[in-house]
Amino acid sequence: MSARRVVIAGGGVAALEAMLALRRMAEDRVEILLISPERSFAYRPLAVAEPFDLGAERRFDLAEIAADAAAELVEDGVTAVDGASRRVQMASGASLDYEDLVIAFGARHRAPLPEALTFWVPGWRDRMADLLKDVEGGWVRSVAFAIPVGCGWPLPLYELALLTSSHLEGEGVEGVELMLVTPEAAPLELFGSRASEAVGELLAHRGLGLFTGSYPSAYRGGELSLSPAGRLRVERVVTLPRIEGREIKGLPTGMHGFIPVDEYGRVPGLEGVYAAGDATTVPIKQGGLAAQLADVVASQIARDAGAAVEVEPFRPVLRGMLLTGERPRFLRTDFGAGAAEESMAAEHALWWPASKIAGRHLAPYLATLTSAEPVPAAPAERASIPVEIEVDAAPITSVSR
Repeated sequence: MSARRVVIAGGGVAALEAMLALRRMAEDRVEILLISPERSFAYRPLAVAEPFDLGAERRFDLAEIAADAAAELVEDGVTAVDGASRRVQMASGASLDYEDLVIAFGARHRAPLPEALTFWVPGWRDRMADLLKDVEGGWVRSVAFAIPVGCGWPLPLYELALLTSSHLEGEGVEGVELMLVTPEAAPLELFGSRASEAVGELLAHRGLGLFTGSYPSAYRGGELSLSPAGRLRVERVVTLPRIEGREIKGLPTGMHGFIPVDEYGRVPGLEGVYAAGDATTVPIKQGGLAAQLADVVASQIARDAGAAVEVEPFRPVLRGMLLTGERPRFLRTDFGAGAAEESMAAEHALWWPASKIAGRHLAPYLATLTSAEPVPAAPAERASIPVEIEVDAAPITSVSR
């Protein structure tokens, strides 16, 4: 029996999690082709710490990762999908046939405020470093960290605000007004009430002003306009990008270009086509959730290829490690069990490995390559801390057919 051909479009968290999970579950029942225009995988959760010299973005060779999963890397980009003939068209003009297709090529980032400093857009690190120097030198005395509508994942801006506060305290800089503006009703409310209260207390302890129920609509001449109403006089503004989908011919798209999926990651109207990660209509654009949906997709494809695996629907468990400049805070909520009851916040790990991206297969795999990030030391007695183990004990290091 020939192997089932699976094409995975993308080179980020969802794509790699799907590839590693599929190889683990289906073994040699599948032939995997990974299509990506990039030659490296950017591990970005610690990019937020770069201006403070506390961490850095890491890059890993995609060809090596694909080889370890007995997959083939195709350096190209998908431009169209023909669901009837089960073929993908690529930017080079070439095409590939598939039995199953996984769309995981992420989303686009757009700067929402032209005069503000936007995290993750080109040049942001240098601009953030310059901002810190200006604050240290006394030329800037007020900074607002403003979360726009449509950012998809607000946690990095909380980190930038807290890391800035910690940095200035360490440098002995006083009298600087730091503010956080968010459309949320409460800080990081997506993690539930307990975690939100803990974050709110942390912001108050650091002296950060908090403006909830508001989002930035314009920033000109030192004035930040807020919606639905209000203005702030502030010398500098730091914000997050808006997230928009990548429209591909042949794929259905919803609002802002995102691909609709059901609770199994299936794209409606296209047999054998799945999607996971930031490209989908899943509202929270976070690596851990992208990996969870990718695992659901991989389990279905593995089952269809003949593997004896169970397929469970997507029931997201949100995990976030909040960098603070001191001890990180671990936040967790289970959307499937009621966020108010399952909301948790702690200074110790609530999952293991205690990585920023809690991917069942990707996190332990990256740990076998090198330390992708400083991970808190494991507790001396694991049983004394309520940790939900949701990773495989034996990560993939290499697979031979």
